[in-house]
Amino acid sequence: MSAAPSPPTIRDAVAATRQKVGDDPARAVVRLRTDARMGDGTRVDLRAGAFEFAADEPVSVGGTGTAPNPVQMALAALGSCQAITYRYWAEELGLRLDGVTVTVEANFDTGAFFGFPGSGTPAPSAVRCSVTLEGPEPAARYEELAAAVDEHCPVLDLFTRAVPVERAVTTA
Repeated sequence: MSAAPSPPTIRDAVAATRQKVGDDPARAVVRLRTDARMGDGTRVDLRAGAFEFAADEPVSVGGTGTAPNPVQMALAALGSCQAITYRYWAEELGLRLDGVTVTVEANFDTGAFFGFPGSGTPAPSAVRCSVTLEGPEPAARYEELAAAVDEHCPVLDLFTRAVPVERAVTTA
């Protein structure tokens, strides 16, 4: 029995994508989809491509406590996207990057979610993202890397720019 083939390096994968896209930027656009279905209590069963996972709320607010809540998942999406984007751009810029640790925190007004009078908005009022980079490069090179990540991280862009959302509600 032969071993499974190794995944392509980031550089090889990007080169193949660049070749596929060619001079038509529209070929770089992909449609992503997730599906969410209410389960027990506040648990939501999710599917994204071939992956199944869940979101929930803590028992203290009526959930089953079996999964992270949606705001935690959004913060995790930011942290993971930052780490991936740092890895990609380190390779693109020819930088050695031995490790990336990202911590994302937010202030969240639960009163706004529950409709308490005088509360703020239901979205986090502040998000703090702390990134620790490990490697032998001079600080100026890592600053160049951070600037590239700030420019190209999709989830950071989602957090910092108003993105139109179309919503349709139907009754089954």
